[in-house]
Amino acid sequence: MSAVRLPQGFPRRVPVRQILCLLPLVLVLVVAVQHRAVLAAGFGQLASAEWPWLVAAAGATCLTWVAAAFTRQGAVVQRLPVRRLLATQFAAGAANHLLPTGLGASAVNLRFMAVCGVPLASSSAAVALYLLAESIARTGLLLALLIAFPDSLRLNSLVPAPAVGPVLLAVAGVVCVAAVVVLAVRKLRTAVFTFLRSALGEARTVHTRPSRALALWGGSLAFPALQAAGLAAVGRALELPVPPAHMAVAYLAATIAVAAVPTPGGIGSVEAALIVALVAAGAPVALATAVVLAYRIITVWVPLLPGALTLGALVRLKVI
Repeated sequence: MSAVRLPQGFPRRVPVRQILCLLPLVLVLVVAVQHRAVLAAGFGQLASAEWPWLVAAAGATCLTWVAAAFTRQGAVVQRLPVRRLLATQFAAGAANHLLPTGLGASAVNLRFMAVCGVPLASSSAAVALYLLAESIARTGLLLALLIAFPDSLRLNSLVPAPAVGPVLLAVAGVVCVAAVVVLAVRKLRTAVFTFLRSALGEARTVHTRPSRALALWGGSLAFPALQAAGLAAVGRALELPVPPAHMAVAYLAATIAVAAVPTPGGIGSVEAALIVALVAAGAPVALATAVVLAYRIITVWVPLLPGALTLGALVRLKVI
């Protein structure tokens, strides 16, 4: 293992792996200091909440890691070690909150699959399939709930009708520009098409195995459902005057809206979008803010330190 020589006064040669083990803890400290006001406010809200509902929210959060493990296994043909897979999802959650959204978890899972002997092409396709399945399941669940509860979001109070057209045109414009760039740049086009062929081949192989397909789509659907259930439980704990199904709709709509925002774990953007969505569902602004702060404390900040410790341990044990 290569080593890094420290400045004068530190004569020892420290292994790179040992430094990597400490890096997640340093990042947790930095992020916590940057968001200390949010942390203080969130813990203050938890003090006045009904604890049985908070325990339910914590339980739903723990089950999201199980759902993620099922989805990850369903996205790859090769069988992955169950315990290490589950521990990796817990660690990946911490990495996802310390790096731009999606990159942390993807990097951790790519490394884990490489250590397990999965070829790079297959592991990259598995990550793409995981992201695609999770996006489809999240969007499908939102649409199903909107059909069942059409009055759950009062969007007309947030987005003026004349602004809908320009927003849709802007989104369509971005998509068209991205497509033109891919088609115009030969190397980029070749890389994208090669990756898509590998991903489609992996997807076809996975879906020839019912157990893998069930794990992939069942986990993809359970993951956002458990996240939404956690928010609904926190809402009940703080007596938010919004039906649980409407809170679930608000959560799904908010997370889909901020999915493209490149902030670590959606920190900042998710909170703002959740507050707006809960207000659109009929919640008072102050109480919606309290619910979101308490929810993010349970789902992000409390697991962040043990997740970082797990990540460091997995690096040290060469699991990733």
